[in-house]
Amino acid sequence: MADHGVPRRVVLASANPKKVAELSATFLGLGITAPDGSPVELLPRPDSVADVIEDADSFVGNARLKATALALATAEVAIADDSGLTVDALAGAPGVYSARYAGDGASDDANLQKLLSELDLLAGMADPAHTVSRAAQFRCAIVLRWPDGFELCAQGSVAGRICEQPAGSAGFGYDPVFVPDLGDGRTFAQMSPEEKQSISHRGEALRNLAAQLAR
Repeated sequence: MADHGVPRRVVLASANPKKVAELSATFLGLGITAPDGSPVELLPRPDSVADVIEDADSFVGNARLKATALALATAEVAIADDSGLTVDALAGAPGVYSARYAGDGASDDANLQKLLSELDLLAGMADPAHTVSRAAQFRCAIVLRWPDGFELCAQGSVAGRICEQPAGSAGFGYDPVFVPDLGDGRTFAQMSPEEKQSISHRGEALRNLAAQLAR
């Protein structure tokens, strides 16, 4: 990868210290280290860098918007991700609107309740002889962007179904209602962070990114 190997430090498109710590631990766990073998230094987004309007029509597009803006603003290698839930019966919704499905500034619970209400409404309107599919997928796109415009893009997804009632208190977003097909019947919110990461869409995307960096 010539001059675009594993960078010594990366700026994350988030000011949340927990996300920075989580990504740092994930990098180490996947063997993503700086050329000298030291941990990659993960930095939070500076307060001086404003939020980017995420108006792309895909997860990759939104991740690219955030990573590009951050790399240009800081002159550092930047990493950004965008992820969300797609539900078959809702024609792929919430999709890129997952974080604001119930409106701008909506809470995770409000978004989750809107999703369940819409599925319940569909079930009530359906022919009694046919059940409404609750199949869904979590999808994630990650973009690692250099200031010179070079980038790596990795994606991941996990299939599952939407349960009828929330279960579990871990995680965030739609985790309490998503039961992955690869799991044991528990929702993401009932799993430990390590269990979730091993089968999640974000975990797969990060593993794919690690594979690209290792080339």
